[in-house]
Amino acid sequence: MNVVCLVGRLTADPELRQTPNGTNVCSFSVAVNRAFANANGERQADFINCVAWRQTAEFISRYFRKGQNIGLNGTIQTRTYQDKDTGKNRTAFEVVINNAYFVESKGSSQSTGYSPAPANSYQETSKPAGFTSSFSTGELDDFSSIASDDGDLPF
Repeated sequence: MNVVCLVGRLTADPELRQTPNGTNVCSFSVAVNRAFANANGERQADFINCVAWRQTAEFISRYFRKGQNIGLNGTIQTRTYQDKDTGKNRTAFEVVINNAYFVESKGSSQSTGYSPAPANSYQETSKPAGFTSSFSTGELDDFSSIASDDGDLPF
């Protein structure tokens, strides 16, 4: 299974381009902090190359800027090419983005830390004037449990 999920900061403004046949494409890099710190207590980051196509490329280029946190999911893709200077074959690794997500509110895009929204919550990033909405997670109080024992399980 080839599944990638990333949360990181854009290293530059994403720029929308079009292929010769008119397909939108957006290439960008995301700095993703490692989960551990080095001996000096400093965190290191990995810089992941990403590419988005069509509507996803348009969405990213329109709503995200350098330094903003972005949530991404997609797949890893490898491709080979010949280096123009040396003539040697090279391999490029990149994440092909399927979906992009806001992970911070619009006003907090200048913050230095990552603080995701809690599970089962909804964060509005922007809304047109006069637009109202609400979101409810609901309760499971009326949900009844089914009694079972280990002998009922198929594994």
